[in-house]
Amino acid sequence: MSVAKRMAGKRICICTGSGGVGKTTTAAAIAVGLAARGQRVAVLTIDPARRLASSLGLKELDNEPRRVEPAHFAGHGLQLQGELWAMMLDAKRTFDELIELLAPNAATHEAILANRIYQELSSAVAGSQEFSAMAKLYELDASGRFDAIVLDTPPSRNALDFLDAPHRLTGFLEGRALKVLIAPTGVAAAIAARGSGLVFSALRGVTGVDLLADLSAFFRVLSGVIDGFAERANAVARLLGDPATTFLIVTSPEPTPVEEAIFFRRRLEEAGMPFGGLVVNRLRVLARTRPAIDESALAADFGGDAALAARSVQALQDLRALARRDAASLRRLAAELDDEHPILVPQLDRDVSDVAGLLAVERHLFATPRERSALLAEQAF
Repeated sequence: MSVAKRMAGKRICICTGSGGVGKTTTAAAIAVGLAARGQRVAVLTIDPARRLASSLGLKELDNEPRRVEPAHFAGHGLQLQGELWAMMLDAKRTFDELIELLAPNAATHEAILANRIYQELSSAVAGSQEFSAMAKLYELDASGRFDAIVLDTPPSRNALDFLDAPHRLTGFLEGRALKVLIAPTGVAAAIAARGSGLVFSALRGVTGVDLLADLSAFFRVLSGVIDGFAERANAVARLLGDPATTFLIVTSPEPTPVEEAIFFRRRLEEAGMPFGGLVVNRLRVLARTRPAIDESALAADFGGDAALAARSVQALQDLRALARRDAASLRRLAAELDDEHPILVPQLDRDVSDVAGLLAVERHLFATPRERSALLAEQAF
């Protein structure tokens, strides 16, 4: 089943999986394919390596969607019937923009952004990047500007933080600990005034930084946006579980990514998230018929170099052994992820780092079953 069929009736596609399996390329290729078929599509990556920009023929991307000119693809024989927009998440900027949106007034907004505690937390707190990505995804979806949005998630199991980030933030904002920090009363107030006061006074004397004042100011102004944050976190959680959202797990046949894919599929099921299917990249394909190679004839073709012929035959045998291992991995993935017909992209004979490589992947992702069989046969050995 092609990506086009798996995306039928969907407006959000979240590509996830372990690192180094071609997830960014897959996300970009899906977006290109949907745009070629008439949709207005945005693709969002949080990959700092900027591979998405390179594969789309762009010098750079930023925190706002930028339209990709159709001419980038027309020269390679692909006409975009729709529109393609791309962006790379700036987590800090997105967090700042969310504060601006939720703050009750300009004074509160400016006070939060100027606070040193906020400046550190918005960049370094675990989960801030994941929640920022979800906040941006929600913003793009709510804008109504796009027919489809494709999200490229972080590598490895950090991708799981997308499932947990809204709930973690909501739990923190509604927790007793934060309420005590914002408005301590009784014994808590006495402890804050005495114990922490001594510690922070000593720190101020050494560093010149009045951390207690910064903390007090931070939690005081934060109280003005807590309700808005909790509401947004809940909205993001609903969006992830929406029937119009689908998760595609991207993997390769290598052992570690296979285990990661199986693990993530279980987590999706536990979280009640919609699983849209499996994409297996860099698959080595074993030819249906594999005639024996006449090493002597091959040596003659090599100008009598028998050693080179022997190494070539050994290399082919090694590739076929890897292809058999890949086939076993594919059978296991299909069974464990309950996807009898995963989308297969073979190991290509070129590096996927430009528009031509991206379109090669797109052809496999959107191919019909008959087309895919022919394409795979071309890469078999």
